[in-house]
Amino acid sequence: MARMSQFDSPFLLGFDQIERLLDRVSRSSSDGYPPYNIEKVTERELRITLAVAGFDADTLSITVEDNQLVISGKQPDDSECEYLHRGIAARQFQRTFVLADGIEVSGAELDNGLLNVNLARREPESVIRKIEITHGSSGRRKK
Repeated sequence: MARMSQFDSPFLLGFDQIERLLDRVSRSSSDGYPPYNIEKVTERELRITLAVAGFDADTLSITVEDNQLVISGKQPDDSECEYLHRGIAARQFQRTFVLADGIEVSGAELDNGLLNVNLARREPESVIRKIEITHGSSGRRKK
């Protein structure tokens, strides 16, 4: 059975990428670890702050691919240590954010267990393009 979509309208041409993007967001992990904030710094700047206590720059990774920001962390297994009580979990995580067109990662810093990822919205270019109309044969013949 075919799936109905909001983007099936014949007036919405080329929006299939947005539909895939919405599907990806809805399937993203609902895990609450690590906790994070998203802050509006200025009109054109955002900051994502993740609480990543126990991680250092070598155990964290930030990548951007196809407008998707992926922040992941993996702590090495500490098999040499014998714990009498282990209340701090050494767990890995992957947190994904979908970025709108024009949003770029401008930098990242790790400070006191908080990873700050800075985002900037570049100024959109106003482009007006004139389309030439040519005379051509449409396959119809005049009699």
